[in-house]
Amino acid sequence: MAEENKVRLHGAWVSPFVRLVKLALEIKGIEYVEEDLKNKSSVLLKYNPIYKEVPILVVNGIPLVESLVILKYIDETWNNGPRFPLEDPYKKAQIRFWCSFVHKQVSETMVLVLKSVGEAQAKAVKEVFERLSTLEEEIKNIFPQGIQVIDQKNVGLLDLVIVYTFGSYKAREEFLGLKLIDPEKTPLLFSWLSALLELPVVKEALPPHEKGA
Repeated sequence: MAEENKVRLHGAWVSPFVRLVKLALEIKGIEYVEEDLKNKSSVLLKYNPIYKEVPILVVNGIPLVESLVILKYIDETWNNGPRFPLEDPYKKAQIRFWCSFVHKQVSETMVLVLKSVGEAQAKAVKEVFERLSTLEEEIKNIFPQGIQVIDQKNVGLLDLVIVYTFGSYKAREEFLGLKLIDPEKTPLLFSWLSALLELPVVKEALPPHEKGA
């Protein structure tokens, strides 16, 4: 296959957004290319000249950026492997809303916790717990009959977002000295995440524990 006809993802392990897309591509069997963020290549600058960031998915020389946009494109283009969103239009819209909520609001607040100190960190921690509580309640609506058996064949879009937002939670808890994913406060989220983390494809894709924070 000619170089310009290959489907490639440019990214680096340090980005959780790249790892999110990387897992989706591995499930679908699409080639992944590592990008050195300290020495941004001419390819990265060519395909994402505005933000100069990863992930970038290049299909037949055409670039796509933003991880959720890429995930939706992957699912709509390749039928091999599991279908990430649900087929029902209402459920699909509902799932995509909560993907955005977790991917942006929860994830950004968790990053703020890691980067702040003192009162600012305490405020960010409170916001994280409030948003996790909101998510915990919504899980009851998403899975009214409880968490389904999860394997690689039925991994969904929200599963992917959950595992890469919270997949390194143990390393973060050690770093912060506080419990983020509490099986007593958020039992549904805890059991959902625990099931996802047991999948071999997830174990292979997650960064080493010491790099998780």
